[in-house]
Amino acid sequence: MTGSDTAHALERATLDKAASENFPVAPFFLPRDWRDDLMAVYGFARLVDDIGDGDLAPGGADARVLGVSATDAEDRLVLLDAFEKDLRRVFDGSPRHPLLRRLQPTVRRRGLTPEPFLGLIAANRQDQLVARYETYDDLLAYCELSANPVGRLVLAVTGTSTPERVRLSDAICTALQIVEHLQDVAEDLGRDRIYLPAADMKRFHVQETDLSRKTAGASVRALVAYEAQRARDLLNEGAPLMGSVHGRLKLLLAGFVAGGRAAIRAIAAAEYDVLPGPPKPGKVQLLREVGVTLRGER
Repeated sequence: MTGSDTAHALERATLDKAASENFPVAPFFLPRDWRDDLMAVYGFARLVDDIGDGDLAPGGADARVLGVSATDAEDRLVLLDAFEKDLRRVFDGSPRHPLLRRLQPTVRRRGLTPEPFLGLIAANRQDQLVARYETYDDLLAYCELSANPVGRLVLAVTGTSTPERVRLSDAICTALQIVEHLQDVAEDLGRDRIYLPAADMKRFHVQETDLSRKTAGASVRALVAYEAQRARDLLNEGAPLMGSVHGRLKLLLAGFVAGGRAAIRAIAAAEYDVLPGPPKPGKVQLLREVGVTLRGER
């Protein structure tokens, strides 16, 4: 395989995952330049998550491109350090990884800063070191790194960032992160991670062993319902963001909010039993939720 073939394969292995997200990443109705730039940002965010989760394509091609030796190719902290170094080349040099080379024109065209990208790397570094969260506030601090930078990048790419919009965007992004954690309780436990706050688990009399069962008992379902309501409240708090913009951007943001709401509805429809696998909404349900969200902006 040639160097260009390897680069293309690395890009596709990451970007093809956009179709499985709860919300549209760069839908067709956006201007072409927005779609290109949003996919470049998504490629970065997806790749750093894949590094942190150990989900890179087999064969070690990403590690080689980043200059990581074969002996360190399975060390996620080493890979994250190398990825951060390559990210910094986006701003002052020539990055090695094809997804970062794809990102560089977006950074220059939109005047993006390193901070949100560094936040996403820091979140994945934290995932290697912190496997449990004691309180909801601790989880919110994690979401500040793992989720909120994405919304801030969307606002920056579309040239609509203001302090108030950032605040509303943060609420939406934190909600989406919590929803994803609820969908992935079993998968995360398989990685020895629990994103349900320990204080809440104690309140609902949930033990870690309860999360390893094939189906959820009443206590686990009550806990999931409680966290889902928190996510729903955050989505409602952030929803006025849609009313502050117009046109196709408003539709994009409605897709994010509706994706979160539809996922919560899917969790509720499963009677809050998330242990057999992630409850996910169908396309019809998602489209219906987009319509409701646009009409009500609730």
